[in-house]
Amino acid sequence: MHEGEAMTATTDGSTGALPPRAAAASETHLDTPVAAGIQEAAVRAVQRATEHLLARQDAEGWWKGDLETNVTMDAEDLLLRQFLGIRDESTTRAAAKFIRGEQREDGTWAGFYGGPGELSTTVEAYVALRLDGDAPDAPHMAKASAWIRAQGGIAAARVFTRIWLALFGWWKWEDLPELPPELIYFPKWAPLNIYDFGCWARQTIVPLTIVSAKRPVRPAPFPLDELHADPADPNPAKPLAPVASWDGAFQRLDKAMHQLRKVAPRRLRRAAMNSAARWIIERQENDGCWGGIQPPAVYSVIALHLLGYDLQHPVMRAGLESLDRFAIWREDGSRMIEACQSPVWDTCLATIALVDAGVPADHPQLVKAADWMLGEEIVRPGDWSVKRPQLPPGGWAFEFHNDNYPDIDDTAEVVLALRRVRHHDPDRVENAIGRGVRWNLGMQSKNGAWGAFDVDNTSPFPNRLPFCDFGEVIDPPSADVTAHVVEMLAVEGLSHDPRTRRGIEWLLAEQEPDGSWFGRWGVNYIYGTGSVVPALTAAGLPASHPAIRRAVAWLEKVQNDDGGWGEDLRSYKYVKEWSGRGASTASQTAWALMALLAAGERDSKAVERGVEWLASTQRADGSWDEPYFTGTGFPWDFSINYHLYRQVFPLTALGRYVHGEPFSRTEAL
Repeated sequence: MHEGEAMTATTDGSTGALPPRAAAASETHLDTPVAAGIQEAAVRAVQRATEHLLARQDAEGWWKGDLETNVTMDAEDLLLRQFLGIRDESTTRAAAKFIRGEQREDGTWAGFYGGPGELSTTVEAYVALRLDGDAPDAPHMAKASAWIRAQGGIAAARVFTRIWLALFGWWKWEDLPELPPELIYFPKWAPLNIYDFGCWARQTIVPLTIVSAKRPVRPAPFPLDELHADPADPNPAKPLAPVASWDGAFQRLDKAMHQLRKVAPRRLRRAAMNSAARWIIERQENDGCWGGIQPPAVYSVIALHLLGYDLQHPVMRAGLESLDRFAIWREDGSRMIEACQSPVWDTCLATIALVDAGVPADHPQLVKAADWMLGEEIVRPGDWSVKRPQLPPGGWAFEFHNDNYPDIDDTAEVVLALRRVRHHDPDRVENAIGRGVRWNLGMQSKNGAWGAFDVDNTSPFPNRLPFCDFGEVIDPPSADVTAHVVEMLAVEGLSHDPRTRRGIEWLLAEQEPDGSWFGRWGVNYIYGTGSVVPALTAAGLPASHPAIRRAVAWLEKVQNDDGGWGEDLRSYKYVKEWSGRGASTASQTAWALMALLAAGERDSKAVERGVEWLASTQRADGSWDEPYFTGTGFPWDFSINYHLYRQVFPLTALGRYVHGEPFSRTEAL
């Protein structure tokens, strides 16, 4: 925690930032703007932030901030290397140094900055430090193992953690949920076929079916008895849920699958594993990764290795090289693993921020960014075409290489970014925008909203599987993605298109009773509200519309005493206590301001105080400090600190405060 930060006990027994408007303002790096006037302070902040952001652009035209998650990425990277027999001392030492530095005073590791200790994360971090030679009786290790035992030990950890432990005999494969490779043969109309899962889960589950079928065990380098609540009974039997419940039904289905494993035809199983392997290899990207994210790459490498692919095979060699590119080596000699990389997302957001901050639309760096984004357009079908086989491609992904999984959110924001740039080849830009708009419209779900990667990915069954106990495994429509698409369609002159209107109607119906909107991909109600209000006003809803007024009232209500806004990730779990509550952050303050400015509140006291907070907490180099995690992979279960969020969103908000809204609004609906 930062020095002087207020602490309190939370509803889950942990400590964290105070949820009410009581957190102190961040350290002030500039003179207070009150005397000079808020407008002048905002102008100075915009100038500094613009210079800082322009200086961070890569020579190729893209921006990318670090994508920080939790230490499970680092621990699992070491376990992978141990499993493959390629773990080296220098990598282990650097990873362990980072993991050790993230341990909390109570011996645990959290899923996000300032969050409560998390059992599975703590188990994996502990094992990683054992790999580096930390003794079980060392004070920091003893403290961690005692806490793990008090939480129920390894038996209470999530399935994915116990899979990693099973690879070394620290857990029994028969005590894990069954995941048969024959799943690859389920037709697309059948429940629990692989396309019922969200793309991130699909890419992970297919290779794990091979791992589950093979049940490999490598010699354990040390015992882990100290992590069992009762070493004599490491996996106590758990009572079954009632047979009439969904949980009970799926638990009994899993037991049946364990029995089926004993009689499943070997030829069918071998064929299923080979089909799964072909599916995996077909989806390997040009850079060797899978989907541009670390977990599917890790499990794909393990699965193919179990099927006989040696480490020098081109597929394996490229896969391992891609994993090295997720590593960030720090000046102190530590090594952090990114779960993913976000250059397309960061670049389009940076472009929007700079233009809205007053950088000329034909500025050479903006043109270079547009050129890079145009080169990243995906012009071939991917897994999304399973549901939309007739839809021509034309979207953008999140990462450097991920042609199989363009996403709707990035596509909408890239279109908004390209529309802001005055490019030397306007026809090329128009054609790319046209394809992106067409693709996004074609990816609308039947309820009128948009998910992130797929159409109507809303099956209720995948989340019920005993195997799926960690995060979201489906991709239903969300308010934030839908809002970005609606805003993009409005800017493209399609406010009155029936498809846009259906999206607007869905958003209005999804507003919470308190006036906020839920944020699926950002934390949380501030992000949702900060996304939806600008979209609705861009589409022509007047500032006087009841939905807009309710949103404004909610934002004013949850503003912190220091003038900023913040929301802790606990709002995903404890909505009533934490909704809109938390220490002020630069990105969340910006989201609130973007909503209020779009609602016509520029001269309000709330906006003035928010602008003043951003200006007064800006660092001398034009950046902001933000240790808090304001992004999500899975709400609550997997949290993200996008290091560029603290820069692009404050610049966008301050730019709109200084220069006004970026586009004229269409007539009211």
